[in-house]
Amino acid sequence: MATPRPDSLPLEDRRILICRPQPEADRLAGSFRNAGAVVQVLPLIAREPLPEDPATRTIILNLDEYSHVIAVSPYAASLLLEWLDTWWPQVPSGVHWYGVGAGTAAVLAGYGLNTRQPESGHSSEDLLQLPELSTLNHEKVLVVRGQEGRELIPQTLEQRGARVTVLPLYRRYCPDYDETTLKAMLNDFSPEVIVTLSGETLNNLIALSENTGHNLEETLLVVPVERIAQQARLAGLRRTCIPGSLADSTIVAAVAEQLASPDGGSGNTK
Repeated sequence: MATPRPDSLPLEDRRILICRPQPEADRLAGSFRNAGAVVQVLPLIAREPLPEDPATRTIILNLDEYSHVIAVSPYAASLLLEWLDTWWPQVPSGVHWYGVGAGTAAVLAGYGLNTRQPESGHSSEDLLQLPELSTLNHEKVLVVRGQEGRELIPQTLEQRGARVTVLPLYRRYCPDYDETTLKAMLNDFSPEVIVTLSGETLNNLIALSENTGHNLEETLLVVPVERIAQQARLAGLRRTCIPGSLADSTIVAAVAEQLASPDGGSGNTK
């Protein structure tokens, strides 16, 4: 028996394109569909673990030498925990664990680690506001991330006196889509909203849309922070929505609120 539907759902028949990596894309798609939206998924970032090498293994085996370990994303945190499972029967003591956002912190906390996170926000800038990271007198810090990433955290912590090691555990790349797929997703589906939760995702979207004829200027872009909204504006894309957090429910609510506004989401919101 079908589940009864309310007379009106907040995103009834609104067209949403999600460009997050998997499996996050499918999870978010389910939340949007529950709100009545019509959803397509087109991941513009894919990730894969880097091969195990002696340098990485050495860092992991010496994890107890670090005072602070920072994971920059849920995926980085998950891969780090796999390494811990392999090489550390007991979690090293004396280490302070950090997640850049609530989602990353939740992955670490789910492993039983006492994890610190920004009091508000989910950016590198927010993490760097934590008092525990304000003064680091030759303390060793490990930053766990992808193969390429922002240098703000390592550079700032070095300026504060830390000895920083960056540990890349995965690489990111843009999946290869043929022209037919891109035109189907952008032209034929014609999304009203596109979820682009990183600067790299946004850049890939702009590059891939150039040959499809889809006008991104008319599309509401969901971006994670003001820095990425500014990146969109510099590309001539002024319709942006910044959710209060990157939780699926918060993203859906922010989009619903923006589309329901008198201007239909023509401006920028937080």
